[in-house]
Amino acid sequence: MDKKNTYKIAVIPGDGIGPEIVPAGIMVLNAVAEGLGFQLQYEEFPYGAGYYKQTGTFMPEEALTELQTFDALYFGAVGLPDVDDTLPAKLFTFKVRTSFDQYVNYRPARLLQGVDGPLRNKTPRDIDFVVIRENTEGEFVQSGGIVRPEFPEGLATDTSIFTRKGIERIAHYSFLLARQRRKHVTNITKSNTLIHSLAYWDRIVGQVSTAYPDIKYEKMYVDNASANFVLHPERFDVIVTTNFIGDILSDLGGAITGSLGLGPSGNINPEKKYPSMFEPIHGSAPDIAGQGIANPIGAIWSGAIMLEHLGRKEATEIIVRAIEMTVVQGVLPVDLGGSAGTSQIADTIIKNLESVMEDNVPNH
Repeated sequence: MDKKNTYKIAVIPGDGIGPEIVPAGIMVLNAVAEGLGFQLQYEEFPYGAGYYKQTGTFMPEEALTELQTFDALYFGAVGLPDVDDTLPAKLFTFKVRTSFDQYVNYRPARLLQGVDGPLRNKTPRDIDFVVIRENTEGEFVQSGGIVRPEFPEGLATDTSIFTRKGIERIAHYSFLLARQRRKHVTNITKSNTLIHSLAYWDRIVGQVSTAYPDIKYEKMYVDNASANFVLHPERFDVIVTTNFIGDILSDLGGAITGSLGLGPSGNINPEKKYPSMFEPIHGSAPDIAGQGIANPIGAIWSGAIMLEHLGRKEATEIIVRAIEMTVVQGVLPVDLGGSAGTSQIADTIIKNLESVMEDNVPNH
């Protein structure tokens, strides 16, 4: 079947360092697209906390209708120090994820050759796993409220919501992904204390596992898993977990690879009924915005994951190889102990991916 040759990308740089790292990512995306003979067409949108300060909303009412016409969303970061930090998730990130049924949060954690990670004696062979986080249900559905907060009897609730459909589909995605990797799925849970919601989660994930006899399946409690991320990261291949647990563990995964600035992610609608959104896992980092020192690797790698989702896996492999070559050459950002700025890192990655493509001309 012929591949689509032109892809429409909605670009949302967002806040803080977003307007620095996203253009760096676009430069890399354009270089690989040109080398492989496909096209990326971009349209930029100003949504985020800065937009909220100007308009009173993170994005206008019609935004989701317009964004739905794109093949993918390429996003930087959201949030500013003088904007209530409960609003970005509620009014932007969660809104996009739920409206576009992006029920898979895909976050790889991989130690790159050339990066000194914080775990002594652990090499790139030891740290290479993917956290698959259920992205639209669970603990982050924001079902709850606060009653009489200023009174002695004040109370607050947040209710987690888990459905059979939601658990089954994230579990199937995880087992299918494991088939493409090292055939091992770890369900990270806390069902020994959350004896209703996560016991149900475990039950459904366990039922789905029986459809994949070729995949090794195990269950691990999150406290034990947190210790093993640090002590034995080589134990993990594909991790399937809940929205809240996955949010925390994927940052720990980023930390053991050397920096959150390296971490990519995808908010994915696997059926492609709606566009998926790709973003680095770090925040908007307003404290270093405008200095030209932000690490663009997480954003560039997120762009690579976007191309894989769009059916351009060869482009993904070229970009990741170019990122690896760049750090091996010692072109490192400040957060990895180097002195290279945002544009120097992007330029070096582009040079390296051009050299990778030249070496692989017969294959493309």
